[in-house]
Amino acid sequence: MKKNILAVIIIGLLIISGILIYEKINGKKLPPYLVEAVGVVDGDLINLNTKYPGRIIALNVDTGDKVKKGEIIARLSDKEYVKKLDALNYEIKAKEDELKFTKEKILKNIEIAKNAYLAKENELNALNSQINALKAVIAQDRKDEIRIAKLVKKNMEKEHKLELARLKTKTDTDKLYSLLAKKDALKKEIKIYKQKYDIAMAAKNNILAMQNGIDALKQKRDVIKVILNELNIKSPINGYVDTKIANIGEVLGAGMPIATLINPKSLYLKIYVNTIYTGKIKLGDRAEIFLDAYPNKPIPAVVSKIAKKAEFTPKEVAVRADRITRVYEVRLKPIKPNPLLKLGLPATGVVLIGNGNLPKSLNELPEL
Repeated sequence: MKKNILAVIIIGLLIISGILIYEKINGKKLPPYLVEAVGVVDGDLINLNTKYPGRIIALNVDTGDKVKKGEIIARLSDKEYVKKLDALNYEIKAKEDELKFTKEKILKNIEIAKNAYLAKENELNALNSQINALKAVIAQDRKDEIRIAKLVKKNMEKEHKLELARLKTKTDTDKLYSLLAKKDALKKEIKIYKQKYDIAMAAKNNILAMQNGIDALKQKRDVIKVILNELNIKSPINGYVDTKIANIGEVLGAGMPIATLINPKSLYLKIYVNTIYTGKIKLGDRAEIFLDAYPNKPIPAVVSKIAKKAEFTPKEVAVRADRITRVYEVRLKPIKPNPLLKLGLPATGVVLIGNGNLPKSLNELPEL
């Protein structure tokens, strides 16, 4: 009885061994219109660096955390810049008050000088009118004097009347000389008032200089505001933190890293293809990415890059014989960002290079 049981066990083992050997010899074969390769998910890392030196006083993320564009990742100490900002605001306020007072004073002086100057100009115009009128009177006086003198010679007029005519001519002439002297004095006054007006107008340059000084201070203030904003280190993308590099309390110099981020849209599967298939694969070819944990969830992708030069297979490939093979790097880019993809995750890529269909499951393919 025992011998029969032993015989049955031996026969069963032989049958199982035969099945395994048969499956090994006649296993699944990859269709000629597909190219299959194992690779690693890669992507473009973004280094989140400081722009200005400072001590980290807040750090809101850790490795693996999701981040949104504009989200504050970290904050650097801003006490020094806040003090500078307060001092500048105080100085700007003082300068603006000084400018307001000076401007009012200068504009008032300009108005006073202008009115005085214009008043003297009007006075001169009125005096010129008087002088011109008096010159006309004197011209008539002389004509009358000549006419009366002729009448006196003909005994047609008395000598006394000629004396009166001469006296009038002299009186009007004396008035003219007086007005002309007054005109000369008035011209000198006008020149002085004009100088005062010009000086008052020149003082307007002080207003411009003071305003330029205030504008320069405001520009400094704007720079400090920009610095204060830059001390809040913000995420430039929607993605997640690949590595947290710095910690709270650390003092960082300008340009030093705080964390590295990655955009899920930049993720791709990097595979290496033998030269036999390189010429058959084209940019834009349809592909699928399979993760070991989700063999029945293919991730649609396309060929986004084919290396121009061959290289030896990277050292992470397990078999030495494969490592010395010259291959070409091929990148498979997901058509849409997929939350299952993670940086450094191993995956299988399948490229369609002919007429046929891409597999729906990793189980349809032979094991590599």
